[in-house]
Amino acid sequence: MIKLKIKTGDIVRVIAGDHKGSEGKVLRVDREKNKAIVEGVNMVSKHTKPSAKSPQGGIVKKEASIQISNVSLIDPKTKEATRTGVRVEGDKKVRFSKKSNQVL
Repeated sequence: MIKLKIKTGDIVRVIAGDHKGSEGKVLRVDREKNKAIVEGVNMVSKHTKPSAKSPQGGIVKKEASIQISNVSLIDPKTKEATRTGVRVEGDKKVRFSKKSNQVL
């Protein structure tokens, strides 16, 4: 299992694939598969049977996972895609943007 530079709650931009250019918030990260689920990106139609939870059934739109390597973190200051680094400030490790050098 490798260390990922993207966490749940980050705002990311898709940099490759069918949804290139779209942005959203990371809802969940799967570290084993190197995938993330981004809000409003890679929407798929899922056919559901009627059940107690959804008595109507039908077609439900939901987000599918996307490869971590295809997303890039957005710097809150410059609103551009950026790489991240880690440095020690005092006794804490913090992530920072390589573009603006600002703590994330």
